[in-house]
Amino acid sequence: MPRKQTKTGKYKLKTHKATAKRFKLTGSGKLVRTKGPKGHFRVKQSKRSKHMLSEMVPVKSKGDQKRVRRLLPYIKKYDTRPSRPGSKSPSK
Repeated sequence: MPRKQTKTGKYKLKTHKATAKRFKLTGSGKLVRTKGPKGHFRVKQSKRSKHMLSEMVPVKSKGDQKRVRRLLPYIKKYDTRPSRPGSKSPSK
């Protein structure tokens, strides 16, 4: 399927959704990632090791940063902490 062309003549780039779920951009502009095997078999792990998997870690490799930014062309436009559904916003 061809990509849609905007009014300015440029093409819209598609975001790689699996990458968007794993990487975020901090307020200072650093690229951070989630840690590793969290899918299942977590009953056997200690609380400490499970807690250590929950933290975000900065991406150090320049090559990996370049690859992620290519897969997420609009990463700066996304809010890393979106408001929760059902929460009361101060603007209302």
